[in-house]
Amino acid sequence: MSPDPIHLMAAAVFAIALVHTFAASAIEHLAHRYPRHAGLLHLLGEVEVVFGFWAFVLLGLMAVVQGTASAVAYAESRQYTEPLFVFVVMVVAASRPVLEAVSSVLQALSGVLPLRRPVAQAWLVLAGVPLLGSLITEPAAMTIAALTLAGTVFRPEVPVRHKYAALGVLFVNVSIGGTLTSYAAPPVLMVAGAWQWDSAFMLTHFGWKAAVAVLINATVLVVAIRGSLQEPEAPRMPRDLSVAVPWVVTAVHLGFLAAVVLMAHHPVIFMGLFMMFLGYTQAYSRFQSPLIIKEGLLVGFFLAGLVVLGGLQQWWLQPLVSGLSPTALFVGATALTGITDNAALTYLGSLIEGISDSAKYMLVAGAVTGGGLTVIANAPNPAGVALLRNGFPDGAISAGGLLLGALAPTLVAALAFFFL
Repeated sequence: MSPDPIHLMAAAVFAIALVHTFAASAIEHLAHRYPRHAGLLHLLGEVEVVFGFWAFVLLGLMAVVQGTASAVAYAESRQYTEPLFVFVVMVVAASRPVLEAVSSVLQALSGVLPLRRPVAQAWLVLAGVPLLGSLITEPAAMTIAALTLAGTVFRPEVPVRHKYAALGVLFVNVSIGGTLTSYAAPPVLMVAGAWQWDSAFMLTHFGWKAAVAVLINATVLVVAIRGSLQEPEAPRMPRDLSVAVPWVVTAVHLGFLAAVVLMAHHPVIFMGLFMMFLGYTQAYSRFQSPLIIKEGLLVGFFLAGLVVLGGLQQWWLQPLVSGLSPTALFVGATALTGITDNAALTYLGSLIEGISDSAKYMLVAGAVTGGGLTVIANAPNPAGVALLRNGFPDGAISAGGLLLGALAPTLVAALAFFFL
């Protein structure tokens, strides 16, 4: 069936948004060269703004072509649970009590390892936190890992090439590290119910292979950049450093985080929990540091824009996916994930009737393998960008730099899923 003009227009806008994503770093540089227009250029250079901006352009074009009612109806027909959840879990996971609890555990474990503390901590974060994402979800793992690594790896004195290598490993490891269970990784969640994949299935078919790749990626990277790692800085501190966080407050924050994760598919519930969380942080503000509301909103805006733009790409993605052999599907899914959200890709695969078990495996394996190649490849990636951008020149992360940094760990993940 040939696409109608709206679908063609949506594909064109989606392509422009992709180009804009790769050009965001260059636009950010222009903001420094042309201070007269710095405000607009800084806005357009924000990676998290790109897809939300072009989603509004698409809706505007739809309103012109089909009418305002049709454009509004399409926008309201999309499912925004994931953007809302990522926003909420980012803010809760990045709260001071949660971060200090994680930091305490990391410090205790790093003291046991026969390595310098910054080296041990970087390895623990890059190897352990992504796998922890299988329990607390990938967005929460990305938030905790990014804020912890900000004080160790993403510092001004660390060479930029090392930062991109670390960013690539972080993104790839988070993408594959959520496959030990059936609910933590968005691309797995999209097919788990339709294909009856429970957590036991994920652990035996995907999880242990992912763990091998995660450990290899983290170890190789830390060995390569160990000379650049210095004593870690605290990721976030309150204004009054003398006020310690009581264990009860920490327990309440962890309880909120656990409740949000458990209710991840029920936005009415987790948004209500979030309102209660905000009230609690105000009531005990002396134990808090500033919440990352702005960063979370930007990431949610990015993902909501991707939901709007991606909803009209099925006409060319699904025939492409369904027409490949299992081996070609693995390679194709890995590559396609770089230009479209991996959860959208596996969702389209779940709609294919009569798909073989080997093709199912290859599709999901390829989707999670390619989840670190670009900002849009995996839902938690924009969170990592938002939290780590200040560690890069001009506060901008180059799409090309991320792609190069992610190639080696992506290859390791591909070999693990394909041959193990």
